[in-house]
Amino acid sequence: MTNVLEVKDLVVNYGKVEALKGLSLTVGAAETVSLLGNNGAGKSTTVGTISGVVRAGSGSVTAFGKDVTNAKPWDLVEMGIIHVPEGRRIFSRLTVHENLQIGGYTVTDGKAIDTRIKEVYELLPRLAERRNQQGGTLSGGEQQMLAIGRAMIAAPRLLMLDEPSMGLAPLMVAQVMDVVRSITEQGTAVLLIEQNARAALKVASRGYVLDSGTVTIEGSADELRADPRVVEAYLGA
Repeated sequence: MTNVLEVKDLVVNYGKVEALKGLSLTVGAAETVSLLGNNGAGKSTTVGTISGVVRAGSGSVTAFGKDVTNAKPWDLVEMGIIHVPEGRRIFSRLTVHENLQIGGYTVTDGKAIDTRIKEVYELLPRLAERRNQQGGTLSGGEQQMLAIGRAMIAAPRLLMLDEPSMGLAPLMVAQVMDVVRSITEQGTAVLLIEQNARAALKVASRGYVLDSGTVTIEGSADELRADPRVVEAYLGA
């Protein structure tokens, strides 16, 4: 499998605090890889560094065969690296449709935007039903769907989702993970940042467990589900 993302020996410091300590991971084409860990483990720092929001101290980030370490976020978006941050961050006073249109701000072809919005409505029919509703009036799960749908308008080659299940009811978590599975099946690579290991490992083919800025466990989803350390820390007895 060809890797679309390779992170090698990544070190990130916040002042005197070393947030990432030589982290390495890969994501293959049309593959969902999950990065698991508790709060403060360094998950959001990892995805923020890949997307250019956080500056790396050392190490490298390679995407689609090109060194993009400390590249500008807007340049990465144009390459097809799209980051859906924790907390959804939709535009609450804009309608669902307007939020989706903003997702295509780097796309110069208006017809392409219209086509992609139509595809998002097919993937997420609940958004189509609420297309004229203000984003801030949606439920938490619907807002998460909107955040993912907005990202899809940019036609990502690598989609990075930071805690998409946070604060959602179990039924909605399952629906969000079904969407992640569908996106991967359509050919988009996904890096899934999650505390909810049970949900993440149902859709990921591989995973990494991060603790205090270091990868401590890695393997296939089946291997992680069977690992006593993962079971004890994340899955329950």
